[in-house]
Amino acid sequence: QVQLVESGGGLVQPGGSLRLSCAASGFSLDYYAIAWFRQAPGKEREGVSCIGSSDGSTYYADSVKGRFTISRDNTKNTVYLHLNSLKPEDTAVYYCAADQTILPAIVVLTTLTTDEYDYWGQGTQVTVSS
Repeated sequence: QVQLVESGGGLVQPGGSLRLSCAASGFSLDYYAIAWFRQAPGKEREGVSCIGSSDGSTYYADSVKGRFTISRDNTKNTVYLHLNSLKPEDTAVYYCAADQTILPAIVVLTTLTTDEYDYWGQGTQVTVSS
C-alpha cells in the first residue's frame, strides 16, 4: 500500500520543540521532493518547507525560516521537520506531500499547486500553548 504517514505532533509550550516525521511505504522517497504544509482552523493551507530529491536543496517559508529545519534519511525512507522556538501561531495540522521531480525545493514549494503532488499524508496536529 502506497502511503505517507506523519507522526510526532503534540502539545508543546511556546519556545519548545518537536520533530515531525514523514514516513513513506510502498514506494521509495529517493526520487521525490517532499514538502511540508500546515493548515490552521479557518485558514488556507500554507507551504512551510521543502527538500529536493536529487540535489538535497531546502526551502523555508519566511514564517518559519531560522526556526524549522527539514532533513531526509533515504535509508529510513523518511523526511523530518524539526520545529524549534515554537510559537502559538505555529498551531496547525501539519501535512507532508511527495512529488516525483528533480526540481529544486524552492521551485517545488512555490510553484506547484496542492493537487499536483503525487501523495499526501493524513496530517499530524501541532498545538503550541501554555
